[in-house]
Amino acid sequence: MRIRIVDAFTDRAFSGNPAGVLLLDAFPADAWLQDVAMEVNHPETAFAHPLPEGGEADWALRWFTPAAEVAMCGHATLATAHVLFGTGAHEGPVRFATRSGVLVATPREDGSITLDFPTAPLTPVPVPDGLAEALGAEPLCAYDTGPFVGDLLVELPDEKTVRALTPDFRALGAHSERGVIATAAAEDPAGGHDFVSRGFFPNVGIDEDAVTGSAHTALAPFWSERLGRTELTGLQASRRPGHVRVELRGERTLLGGRAVTVIEGELNA
Repeated sequence: MRIRIVDAFTDRAFSGNPAGVLLLDAFPADAWLQDVAMEVNHPETAFAHPLPEGGEADWALRWFTPAAEVAMCGHATLATAHVLFGTGAHEGPVRFATRSGVLVATPREDGSITLDFPTAPLTPVPVPDGLAEALGAEPLCAYDTGPFVGDLLVELPDEKTVRALTPDFRALGAHSERGVIATAAAEDPAGGHDFVSRGFFPNVGIDEDAVTGSAHTALAPFWSERLGRTELTGLQASRRPGHVRVELRGERTLLGGRAVTVIEGELNA
């Protein structure tokens, strides 16, 4: 079967967030899916197969890190849609049946793709004891992001602090289900982004993620309230940075970006 490596939330190779993508006839055993994801060894590997016509979704979609299956993944969904549109396997908006409900990906005339995801519910929580030491900076506030995202979202004083973080990943894993999203307002709003973030997810085998679409379903309502706008651009300032366009629509958040196929080959297993 064909396997592809796609860089998501970027318009050039070797940047953004890489994902493996496999289009299947049906889902094999979970152990095989996990083994493939471990072999690919990227933050996520997406597995999709077509569904019968007439249902609420067109394709079934699952996502695995090298260590575990996850409930939601933005960049691997973008990568899967990119493969479907690029190969002609699907035309027009595609509906994915996932553990997070039906997610829709829509191709745009400019070559980008827009994802329609559920907005993460934000619940203020006390900053956990020991988090500042694990993160390497003192958070201003903290929020639980709900069951689908499963992260602790923390605001830091400024963009420089976010960029300079060198967390203790082992200690960080004790403070949330999946990981920690650290964010701050853009130092220069004219620089092409409204806010900056980094995402650390040691509990699913990813110390730092490059560009995390699902995290932006929490970042969108967080920064929309503070900045007074529903359309924003986030920069995830990892070693492979990427931009995510967000548009808050109440209970749904639109995530926009591009993707590039970097490797295509045969999986012989």
